[in-house]
Amino acid sequence: MEDHSLPYRLDGRHALVTGGASGIGEATVKELVRAGAFVWIADVNLPAAGALDTSLGRAKALHLDVTSAESIAAAAAQLDYLDILVNNAGIGHVGSIEVTEPEDFDRLMNVNVRGVYLVTRAFLPLLLASAEHHETVGAIVNIASVSGLVGIKQRFAYCTSKGAVIAMTRQLAVEYPKTLRVNAVCPGTVQTPFVEGYLEKFHKDNKEETRAELRARQPVGRLGRPEEVAAAVRYLASDEAAFVTGSLLTLDGGWTAA
Repeated sequence: MEDHSLPYRLDGRHALVTGGASGIGEATVKELVRAGAFVWIADVNLPAAGALDTSLGRAKALHLDVTSAESIAAAAAQLDYLDILVNNAGIGHVGSIEVTEPEDFDRLMNVNVRGVYLVTRAFLPLLLASAEHHETVGAIVNIASVSGLVGIKQRFAYCTSKGAVIAMTRQLAVEYPKTLRVNAVCPGTVQTPFVEGYLEKFHKDNKEETRAELRARQPVGRLGRPEEVAAAVRYLASDEAAFVTGSLLTLDGGWTAA
């Protein structure tokens, strides 16, 4: 039996997580459901989202392509309420400015930046109406990255895109200070299929050596876990964070402090 007196509860809230079928998104969906929310698992991979919603109960799969205004509009039309939006969907790219082709740069910006803009804009009316159903305002949590805070070699396009997500977070927070809370989580390197795909694509011949390097650049000496990021999202979406907006919550094992 759930104890609704516990902190960080989200009972009665409706949440949507983009890229919710895997990695940090999947962990976030599970954590928000555990907190009592009903969660829309918004993902371009509908079968994977459907498999996840079957296992959870208070969740429903929703096809959503963050690069398509039409797809986003169709998804938004299916919702009557939304209290929490987690902009998690994103892609990566490896390369300096010299080897980053215009099409690579455009692809990163299209998913990581324009996607956040399109999704937020489409669901904004529902989020602003959240206060009509609850005592607190709606919340947006953007999954940014330490890559938006510090320069990382061979990550020109990715750093640029995540820096933009941080700027959007702050701008929205000051645009809607009394009607919406907007914050970002900035993870370091987290053990996800995203990272495994990077290792397989770019470091197939020295995967374990590169994995050790990824661990070492975070002073705690390990990669983050998706569940740790999800816990931060839950906090930022909860009433306990009612005074938190325009903030960046960094989970990076001490990377940006070193």
